[in-house]
Amino acid sequence: MNKLLIESIVQLVNSLPLEERKILEQKILENKDRRENWRENLKRIDEDRAELYASRGGKPLEPPVDEIIHQMREERTQQLMEACFPKSE
Repeated sequence: MNKLLIESIVQLVNSLPLEERKILEQKILENKDRRENWRENLKRIDEDRAELYASRGGKPLEPPVDEIIHQMREERTQQLMEACFPKSE
């Protein structure tokens, strides 16, 4: 553990104006709530997945999502290459 870093952060936080310190505390609490709710979020994702799967009659997406993402990345790479290195005519 880097005690010097921690002490510096504490000094920095203590030097903040009261309004900014309250904003910082609020952000920390929001992040804490988000981390603590991960099980609830995972449960909701699983429920949504099951609902989608049921609505499709148990059939998976075609093509699979990973193939769609791969294709989109390939297309974007091609667009960037053409933008950065235009073909000379």
